[in-house]
Amino acid sequence: MGDTTPVNDDRVMLGIAMRLLAVLLLSSLSALIKVAETRGANLAEIMFFRQGCAVPVVLAYMMVAGPGLSAVRSRAVRGQVIRAAVGLTGMAFNFGAVLLLPLAEATTLAFTVPIFATILGALVLKEPTGWHRWGAVAAGFAGVLIVTQPGSGHFPIGGALVGLTSSVFVALVAIQLRQIGKVDAPVTTVFWFSSLSMVPMTLIYPFFAHAHDTTTFAVLIAMGLVGGLGQIAFTAALKYAPVSAVMPMDYSSLIWATLYGWVLFDMLPTPWTWVGAPVIVASGLYIVWREHRVSRHPQVSEAIAD
Repeated sequence: MGDTTPVNDDRVMLGIAMRLLAVLLLSSLSALIKVAETRGANLAEIMFFRQGCAVPVVLAYMMVAGPGLSAVRSRAVRGQVIRAAVGLTGMAFNFGAVLLLPLAEATTLAFTVPIFATILGALVLKEPTGWHRWGAVAAGFAGVLIVTQPGSGHFPIGGALVGLTSSVFVALVAIQLRQIGKVDAPVTTVFWFSSLSMVPMTLIYPFFAHAHDTTTFAVLIAMGLVGGLGQIAFTAALKYAPVSAVMPMDYSSLIWATLYGWVLFDMLPTPWTWVGAPVIVASGLYIVWREHRVSRHPQVSEAIAD
């Protein structure tokens, strides 16, 4: 783990800055998705332009700041194909949640990714998980119940299920990336994901494509550009700082989601969201902190440490 080696403070701050930039870009992507929908774009069109317009951005990054086009070569092709399939499915649920829910609520449910990553890590990777992390998982789900208030009718349960399903797929991708990252560079994975996604999206797009005005097409293209830049910023952040340092920055997305929701759609989070969101955030931060603590002492198993 990178956390066990000394890291230059200036590089850590640069990594944090890159992560904050990535959060801003991807929060802007969510806002653009909702704007595109209000202008008549459907989910298939949104996903097609998001992925298609990101490919040239990633290629340009490889040429300018990366190792060049040699990074296109993968030593885990099968893994990349599976990651693309899982990632594209997760993206469909993620964008679906953005379309079905207010931005702040969709963002809050996305904070459950560390919770599902812990569960899947224990079930799939057989990672030792003690009562500290299971307690954080339970607290996180309590936060979800506070936000969604099942049975009250104030929160679209269908949208909540879509958002939580998205988090499950994102957690699955995180587990896959641990394996792929051992043989392929992050920018290689970003390229393969964007490129492989275009195969099914190109086949599907003609059945859902509609005529739009110039502004709507500009919004759709901007989604791809902003999304591609956001992915690159996420990748760059991990070059300069460990996960434990940059991941807490992800929670700043709630600020941007609230701001965009208020300015663009005249919507503010419900009172229960303000109560439940801190619970979910706290559980996620505790899981990250616990993983960081255990990684610094590999000689002590998680089961013993907990």
